[in-house]
Amino acid sequence: LLAATLIAGSSPALSMRTDSAELPPGEVSAELQRAEADIAAEQYDRAIRKLLALIDTNPETADAYNLLGYSHRKKGVYDRAEGFYDRALRLDPDHRGALEYLGELYLETDRMADAERMRARLEAACPGGCVELDQLNAAFTAHATGGQTSSLPRW
Repeated sequence: LLAATLIAGSSPALSMRTDSAELPPGEVSAELQRAEADIAAEQYDRAIRKLLALIDTNPETADAYNLLGYSHRKKGVYDRAEGFYDRALRLDPDHRGALEYLGELYLETDRMADAERMRARLEAACPGGCVELDQLNAAFTAHATGGQTSSLPRW
């Protein structure tokens, strides 16, 4: 698998593994936090390696696919990002982070109808409001005015 070839350079917890047994929830959370720290430092390739290794052992982790989408989008690889967001949403149709970020991807690629569809899904996922909806609305405003917004990933 591609992820197996990319394990080199990933976190010690994964790089020392010799099997593909599923990680327990605490280790999954720790790996996600390490990848998120790489993303915050704009070390997208390093985060991608960690996240690919994580989904190699835990393929049902929607948060990992969401962060893979975010990392690829920030690198400008929109087709890969969209595929990862789609996978996150297949695993968790109400994943607020993936709904927000896919909406932002659609805005960045001038697909307004799709962006509006993501906003409607996000509104349904958090009817009382949520930070992800606030961020997507800010991205809509920025897009309309030619500005740019950037938020750190949330999973």
